[in-house]
Amino acid sequence: MGAGRKYMKSDKFYVATVASDAADVAEEYELGIEIDEFCTASNMDDENFKELDLSVRKKMKISHSHIFHAPFNELFPAAVDPLAIKLANKRFEQSFHLAGSYGIKRMVVHSGYVPVLYFKSWFQEKSVEFWQKFMSSKTDDFHIMIENVLEDEPYTLAKIIEGIKDKRVSACLDIGHAHCKSDIDLLEWIEVLGPFLGHVHLHNNDKTYDCHWSLGNGSMDMNKIMEALKKNSPENITFTVENQECRESIQWLDENGWLKK
Repeated sequence: MGAGRKYMKSDKFYVATVASDAADVAEEYELGIEIDEFCTASNMDDENFKELDLSVRKKMKISHSHIFHAPFNELFPAAVDPLAIKLANKRFEQSFHLAGSYGIKRMVVHSGYVPVLYFKSWFQEKSVEFWQKFMSSKTDDFHIMIENVLEDEPYTLAKIIEGIKDKRVSACLDIGHAHCKSDIDLLEWIEVLGPFLGHVHLHNNDKTYDCHWSLGNGSMDMNKIMEALKKNSPENITFTVENQECRESIQWLDENGWLKK
């Protein structure tokens, strides 16, 4: 489905470049792309950068809208060790400047929460402190979306966004992470984080592992989730499909009418 059909340019839907077919699907369906090439921080460094930079710029030419996904491995904004905080800040600053070189004004960052390692009260306080300081030097048109990964509930992230008190900072709800890392119903996640949402990562799983399956495969009722997001989130919310191959998920969104809503 989709061959020969003309699609309206979508300002809401993106595909992650981790998908092998991301560029082709983004071009065919006129979608945005979320740049994942630098999720590993060392890819921004000299020996790895040149080839990836060329690949990213090539993909950007076929897409009208772009989001930058910052690196996340071993980056902990609420770390106890001050040196770990310095590393996180260095890599996020590097990401900010790289995104700027591409003309990208929206960046996804992981929260860095690790169960057991952090008391939630500490994590909340130090996260607010880190992101307020980070954003204090950024331009008015630059935005970050803080993504849940290992969180077992939505309340702490909501409090962090609320505590930062910056319209440029919002939440990125990864529904796949929430589904497999939490016993709290996804509809409650959406209700709690809804007012703070700027972006959503879409993929499915069987609740036992973060499989990143296509939207029609897994134990989540994706139509129910999309309806809840539509009801509880700001109108300008955006979505990225995160699969190893994204065509099946985009076809699912198309067939279920979500690309037109």
